[in-house]
Amino acid sequence: MIRAIPPQKTRIAAVLLALIALNAAKAEVIFEKHVLDTTFRSEGVAIADVNRDGLPDILAGDVWYEAPTWKMHEMQAPGAYNPNTGYSNTFSNYTADINNDGWIDSITTTMMGQPCHWFENPKNATGHWKKHIGAPSACNETPLFADLFGNGKPVPLFGVQPGGYIAWFSVTDKPESLWTMHTIAGPKAPGSEQFSHGLGVGDIDGDGRNDVLVTTGWWQAPEDRTQENWKFHPANLGPGCADMLVYDCDGDGYNDVITSSAHDYGIWWFRQSRDADGKITFTQHLIDKSFSQVHALKLVDINGDGILDFVCGKRYFAHNGNDPGAREPAVVHWFELRRPEKGKVEFVRHLIDNDSGLGTQFDVGDITGNGKPDIASANKKGVFIFTQK
Repeated sequence: MIRAIPPQKTRIAAVLLALIALNAAKAEVIFEKHVLDTTFRSEGVAIADVNRDGLPDILAGDVWYEAPTWKMHEMQAPGAYNPNTGYSNTFSNYTADINNDGWIDSITTTMMGQPCHWFENPKNATGHWKKHIGAPSACNETPLFADLFGNGKPVPLFGVQPGGYIAWFSVTDKPESLWTMHTIAGPKAPGSEQFSHGLGVGDIDGDGRNDVLVTTGWWQAPEDRTQENWKFHPANLGPGCADMLVYDCDGDGYNDVITSSAHDYGIWWFRQSRDADGKITFTQHLIDKSFSQVHALKLVDINGDGILDFVCGKRYFAHNGNDPGAREPAVVHWFELRRPEKGKVEFVRHLIDNDSGLGTQFDVGDITGNGKPDIASANKKGVFIFTQK
């Protein structure tokens, strides 16, 4: 027998469906692309309030772009870089108030193995920014400015040559002096070579302290992070990669690792498991292999659901067109992390743009002030921001 649905229940169902549709519309993530520059300036970028007007500006190597009109200003005389045959002098760009004068300074790394510089903010005065050397060598193709202490105050962390060290640096009281080097591992530490691929920071063992990891294992952070020669735990964390993100993907209480191929195809996550004795092992799982040259990754909750997602994209012409898939679209994606049921993980790819890509490092922050994360990128195609509506 077919039972008729009472009109009241029909109306309730219609309201529920309308609410579901409304919530779905609210959950939709839409980015708007803004082209700040079509000249190859840098492969690193930062979001920061340079002129203290309360608006986030964009820094890209030799220049910065002033919000909200994005007028370009020189920090140094801009170099002339050929995107088809060469490289810029900036592979990563970070910001911090290095000299504690209340103004944001610019931190850059150049060709791997060369010095890490910082540029002193002239406090709205005209002219180029004063250039300082922070560290005499910055190796590994993913030099980091990372929250090693978990206190919201990032520190420089990268490989150092000669000798082959992995180290973090603290800024000295004298801005003209080199930063103080704190050795994590070395000499001949894995990941310290000039063109090593893969470096990350995060709490692997769950003791509340951020560890340091490379593709062959991880160094366990001691209580005193200035202690030298941290304990190394060998692990197989895949092929040469870029940023190594540490996050509990499946929600089982153990932090996993996300990596990507910097010059080939492949994005993976490595599920952490522990045996009865507490020994940590990792199992590799493929996330995506539809595009190549993913030379930078960043964790961020894009859709505001309380679960961290990640942003990535193609490093356009990383080796001047000689990498697999180099001439395929220069995409930017965000991958939505879903947990449909306990122990299950889904990564859903969302296209942000197909004609820009990312460099070796990029930044995420609230550029528009609407409380949603936006993206800034700089690479051989130019300088771009993607604002979330």
